[in-house]
Amino acid sequence: MAHGKTKSASSLLIKGGHLIDPAARVDALMDVLLKDGRVAEVAAPNKIRGAADEKFDARGLIVAPGFIDLHVHLREPGQGHKETIATGTAAAAAGGFTSVCTMPNTAPVVDSAEWVEWLRQPERGAVVNVFPIAAATRSSKGATLTDFRSLQRAGAIAVTDDGKPILEDAIMREGLVLGGELNFPVVQHAEDTRMTEDCSMHAGARSFRLGLRGMTAAAEASVVERDVQLAIQIPNARLHVAHLSTADALKGVRRGKRAKARVTCEVTPHHFTLTDEDMRDYDSNYKMNPPLRSASDLEAILAALADGTVDAIATDHAPHALHEKQMEFERAAFGITGLETALALAITKLHREKRIPLARVVELFTAGPARCFDLRGRGSLARGSVADVTIFDPKKKWTFEAAKSLSKSRNTPFDGWQLQGRVVATIVSGTIVYQ
Repeated sequence: MAHGKTKSASSLLIKGGHLIDPAARVDALMDVLLKDGRVAEVAAPNKIRGAADEKFDARGLIVAPGFIDLHVHLREPGQGHKETIATGTAAAAAGGFTSVCTMPNTAPVVDSAEWVEWLRQPERGAVVNVFPIAAATRSSKGATLTDFRSLQRAGAIAVTDDGKPILEDAIMREGLVLGGELNFPVVQHAEDTRMTEDCSMHAGARSFRLGLRGMTAAAEASVVERDVQLAIQIPNARLHVAHLSTADALKGVRRGKRAKARVTCEVTPHHFTLTDEDMRDYDSNYKMNPPLRSASDLEAILAALADGTVDAIATDHAPHALHEKQMEFERAAFGITGLETALALAITKLHREKRIPLARVVELFTAGPARCFDLRGRGSLARGSVADVTIFDPKKKWTFEAAKSLSKSRNTPFDGWQLQGRVVATIVSGTIVYQ
């Protein structure tokens, strides 16, 4: 079946695969029957009776709940030259993601119920589930909160000013109070921009050698510390730290979790794979925000992924047109694509190199993100769950070629990388959307 086309059946039997479902505590050979968009039955091999419209041979493959990406820039409305909902979700399906949470820093900013509803319309051409995250402040200017209630009613699952922080103490406090009342997560891009003006990479020996202004780890950690303290103090506040990248910020998250505050966090594949020392020259495909950090930060992130501190792996898929990247490093846009390489980087770096159990890696793509934003019926293949399934070969070795990406953009540092672990099929509500 060609990429991007869908194959629909009212019932689909996935046979012979190794089911890893951390939420249901299943890690064994199992058959899975999908029927009318839901999981109808999960049983030992050859124990499911009755005919299915279609069968999928998953022998030698891992069957997992559909992957969820909490942090994706689909660039619509208004920035279709970078990516569209159609192209971005096609790339997501190729990467095994059945659900993506799309960021509001578009043109215009998604700060109203009308724009949230627009993102969810069928004519946008999405092939996977799209969950809008709305702006936390009007036009993401950080001055006045948006109408959280109307955004939530329209279908937003969280709020954020991602791309920049909610910097004012009073505004962040007010947002966490209101979010607590509504059970609505506030997602923070943790960066004190007063400390990072005109900075384009991490502050360290490499930035010094390249003559570039560097962002300190303190710019991230200080915002996390403040927000965690607020989350501890405010009843029911829900704080989610986006693309966490430093050891010091992790300390703040751990403090919040120890205090039983509702604090969650995500980490990107590039932050657990690369450091600032990997930037040998002025290649803007290594420019993102937060920037690639030090080796000690990377080691701290790897430990936090293993020990359960980190709740989710999220890509921060940030596509840009060629002309927005091919310019002086300081002027080039921040961000890289990531949907099609996330699983393979996780298997290659976390599972193969660092010996993190495959079940933990799967949890970071499934049950973990589902818990962060209360995506009920997703993140597990328990009976009655939504029939979103990711099937992959954890041993398959392949070379990522950016030119063959289904994304509209090619801004990635992983072009030509030899990776291990490849998506075989992506199933959304019982329909095969990628194979």
